[in-house]
Amino acid sequence: MARNPVDEPIHQLLQERWSPYAFDPDRAVAGSDLDALFCAARWAASSYNAQPWRYIVGVKGQSDEVWRQIHDEVLLEGNQAWTANAPVLALGVIETRFEHNGKPNAAAEHDLGAAAAQLTFEATARGLVVHQMIGLDGPKGHSLFGLEESQKVLTGLAIGYAGRPDALPEDIAKRDDKERSRKPLNEVLLRGGWSA
Repeated sequence: MARNPVDEPIHQLLQERWSPYAFDPDRAVAGSDLDALFCAARWAASSYNAQPWRYIVGVKGQSDEVWRQIHDEVLLEGNQAWTANAPVLALGVIETRFEHNGKPNAAAEHDLGAAAAQLTFEATARGLVVHQMIGLDGPKGHSLFGLEESQKVLTGLAIGYAGRPDALPEDIAKRDDKERSRKPLNEVLLRGGWSA
């Protein structure tokens, strides 16, 4: 079922994609699905083919210590209230310098976003959901996981199956019921255009 109201026909996966707060605590994500999600991210486009994205992934029941470190020490308290049920937590990390010349990679954040989008669409195709977040302590994650000086923790991802909003605190549950909307195209397109 399409969750996103659209003005023009777009791919079904784009219409179905959403970022719930409620995750099913009783459904694990298969390793083969995680392989596919991160493979989809791997094949994203990137400036100079630098592929500056890196991930730290904690899976309940498999890499519990990493999951707990992400949840308890890196995510901010506001996100901990709803990520507790997510079976998979990941951190999106960027390599801030190009490997081929050591210069700053101004596209690294953009490219991590492109990789995350591809990961999210693959997840949607498999019946999974992904909720991305920036409510985290990046420097703490950097130190905790012993990252290189040129690496930066930028985003968090909760991955799993959608759960029941009534299992969440009421103020957070309301977010999943909120009407979905986007700015109209005439607010997004600044100059130029085309005719239909």
